Amino acid sequence: MNNHLLGVIDATTYHEGLDELTIHRSLAAVPFAGRYRLIDFILSNMVNSGIESVAIFPKYQYRSLMDHLGSGKNWDLNRKRDGLFFFPSPMLDSPNNGIGSFNHFAANIDYFYRSSQDYALIANCFTIFNMDFTPVLERHIRAGCDITTINKDGQPLEIYLVKKSLLINMILSRGETGYSCISDIVSDIHHPYTLCTYEYTGAAVMVDSVQTYFHASMDLLNPPIWKDLFLIEQPIFTKVKDEPPTRYLNGCSVQNSIVANGCQIEGKVENSIISRGVKIGKNTIIKNCIVMQKCEIQEGCVLDSVILDKDVKVEKGTHLSGTETSPFVVRKGTVQGALMNS
Repeated sequence: MNNHLLGVIDATTYHEGLDELTIHRSLAAVPFAGRYRLIDFILSNMVNSGIESVAIFPKYQYRSLMDHLGSGKNWDLNRKRDGLFFFPSPMLDSPNNGIGSFNHFAANIDYFYRSSQDYALIANCFTIFNMDFTPVLERHIRAGCDITTINKDGQPLEIYLVKKSLLINMILSRGETGYSCISDIVSDIHHPYTLCTYEYTGAAVMVDSVQTYFHASMDLLNPPIWKDLFLIEQPIFTKVKDEPPTRYLNGCSVQNSIVANGCQIEGKVENSIISRGVKIGKNTIIKNCIVMQKCEIQEGCVLDSVILDKDVKVEKGTHLSGTETSPFVVRKGTVQGALMNS
């Protein structure tokens, strides 16, 4: 039954609350948990559910996304038949009204015609969760639903299951119906379709602001939440990078933190997430922070409630601080110096 399901990931979403992290990348490619990207979760969920054909529909700043996913090899999607497909939007100036733009789909309608699967799962790229979609499809068919929306605590996760032939009809009739996307239909109480809901009971967070991103990241330091998200039987896949283990030098201290490989730590790290290839100097204190790939934090720095994007350099003696509700964000590739912050 799983082979009847087609995966469609809408990677066109833009959230103003994430401006600082999406200037150089799409929302789907935002790093998370030290070694993953946001899109890894929905893509891994699809693969773990037996989906063998996945189409990704990006719009802006998708170079880093394509670099991360490549041929799809790390998700077992580099296939001669089916596999991973990219369909960038040809309509850059058109507004995004919701998940699953019919105009975007219409520009690539051949993909849907040529696909052998009977049903399509249309999902956003920014929900952090671990879910098997097989029971959703089974209940959708058994109950005779036209559209099934997946909810968490009664609120939609913007993930929809629909029969492919019905989806094609929705795309072709968008001019007459006025519906521009799947979410338009779901939000209209007068729609003519049989709408079903499926309640997901596991952990799930929709990352739509710096605050939700920061809280979702910090929650990973709670072992029960980590175990609920990263399941042995349903792994979250990501791009494999061959890097050496992290070096913990004399005098360093690491407590309640996630540290990826390839780092060099001489200072103190507490309640933080440290990505690959990060360097932390002597007498430096990192607390409640998210430090992305290949950042360098020199000697004598103090960082509290800070998000450092990739390739940031924090010069010797610099103090940076934010709060739990308003973390201080440093943009990718910039330099932070003690004189700049004095």
